[in-house]
Amino acid sequence: MSVHSKLYEGKAKILYTTDNPEILLADFKDDATAFNAQKRGSIIGKGKINCSISTQLFKQLEVKGIKTHFIDSPAPNQMRVKAVKILPIEVVVRNIAAGSLSQQTGLPVGTVLKQPLVEFYYKNDQLGDPLLTRDRLFLMELATPEQVDEITNLALQINDFLRDFWQECGITLVDFKLEFGLDGQQQILLADEISPDTCRLWDTAETDPNRRVMDKDRFRRDLGKVEDAYQEVLQRVLQVVESKN
Repeated sequence: MSVHSKLYEGKAKILYTTDNPEILLADFKDDATAFNAQKRGSIIGKGKINCSISTQLFKQLEVKGIKTHFIDSPAPNQMRVKAVKILPIEVVVRNIAAGSLSQQTGLPVGTVLKQPLVEFYYKNDQLGDPLLTRDRLFLMELATPEQVDEITNLALQINDFLRDFWQECGITLVDFKLEFGLDGQQQILLADEISPDTCRLWDTAETDPNRRVMDKDRFRRDLGKVEDAYQEVLQRVLQVVESKN
């Protein structure tokens, strides 16, 4: 399949059109950003690692009946995906208090939530990706009530799977971000990626609050050994996937 022009370039990926209007090519970059791109840098090999992790997780989710935009991965840092119209909503699922939840509520970092918390954020860098209430979301017509109910249910199903999967990897899933899109038939598909860029992951066997971090927080907080952490996550994912085959 031939690649045509660049359709869109984001912080972590470049999307290209192909000779099939319903298929795009996503090129995963090594660029790293934090705090709405106020902090910029690069994580060596991140594109290949995140693409590989996302590929494996999308495949596993498809087996579980979760529809995604994933088609295949023609190269280590590339993914062919179904063309979707991304809903301008970031869906965050939290299992343990950390990050902005702790900062805004005073809940101590590491507090296990009694039940998963699903939050919606407006996908808008200029506004700082603000937290949305359901009423604000409907007021802005970002999604219909039916779509919000569906993505909430999907997010909780994905959380159930990911918590178990990461646990098999010896990793605790603290929280994570999802994006959803609509295909040509207006069907909701899981899009974007699932990786250490979009998940907060802690090494289950480690108690030190800095050493346990295995995600982009190592970059955000200048903890060092970012590449090592990402590579370790990939190796554990591949080991678990291999054990299932």
